[in-house]
Amino acid sequence: MENFTAYNPTKLHFGKGVTDKLGETVLEFGKKVLLLYGKGSVQRNGIYEKIVKQLHSVNAEIFEFSGIKSNPLVDDVSEAAQLGKLNNVDVIVAVGGGSVIDSAKITALAIANNTDSWAIMKYKFKPQTTIPLIAVLTLAATGTEMNGAAVLQNHETDEKIGYVSSLNYPKHSFLDPEFTFTVPKDYTAYGVVDLIAHALEAYFGEGEASLSDRFVEVIIKEAMEYGPMLLKEPQNYEYRANIMWAATTALNGLTNYGRKSGDWGVHDIGHNISYLYDTPHGATLSIVYPAWLKLHKDRIPERITKLGKQLFGTSSVNDTIENLEKFFKSIDSPIRL
Repeated sequence: MENFTAYNPTKLHFGKGVTDKLGETVLEFGKKVLLLYGKGSVQRNGIYEKIVKQLHSVNAEIFEFSGIKSNPLVDDVSEAAQLGKLNNVDVIVAVGGGSVIDSAKITALAIANNTDSWAIMKYKFKPQTTIPLIAVLTLAATGTEMNGAAVLQNHETDEKIGYVSSLNYPKHSFLDPEFTFTVPKDYTAYGVVDLIAHALEAYFGEGEASLSDRFVEVIIKEAMEYGPMLLKEPQNYEYRANIMWAATTALNGLTNYGRKSGDWGVHDIGHNISYLYDTPHGATLSIVYPAWLKLHKDRIPERITKLGKQLFGTSSVNDTIENLEKFFKSIDSPIRL
């Protein structure tokens, strides 16, 4: 096991009705709120109304920026940051999935440091501070609600890249599984794939860490057990809750402690596919991961064998890869372009 420092400053609020305390939480940081959300699903499903009611209950002044895309653009982040700077906001409330929360992380940095969003993403500028971010999660997938990573794309430079900073952690994250009840079947499946991919990328990284391995294995088992059940009963609270928590723990640090690094090659390929074809992120991962394993099976046979024994009861490398691919296919996530 390698030396490591564990760090996660996000205060997580999980369960039914947890956003009832959103208003008083916002007041910890001020009353001028930049409210970020996506294309309008939060308005159609009633979540927007609940959030705004909470903000109004503490007399918050709200400045809205909507239209964040599922493959988020740096141009939108720059516009949101400009709105925040113009109105001297105290705090950002991001309501959505990974794309919205990732966008909010870089928006917060750009506001606090009065700098260009893409310069931050390219590590050309090192932020010294940020403004507080509160996340309200509506899609279980990326784990961004409890980590320091963000991904954006730039059409001018033809890039989709990630940025990691300890400043990026939300101060608070609110996870109410009922907020995911209306997520469509395909995006529910893509979320299951995404959380499995996050866990695997730790597993196939460099360094031995037996407890972290066990975290990975049980997180994937959770996803493989409850994912298919959830697709059959999309409004089952327990299934939604189990998948939501699994997605968070897949990328909040637990699976990486004691390793030298993770292997993020699959995500890098997936980012390029989603940039070129505007493909949902999780869909790219179910396409790429089995192919990546076939390519690398002679390099990491022991790791694949260990995974196969835990997940599928097989010590065959090829059978393990095939079973993973079959699982992705069984939940209707694509396995071919």
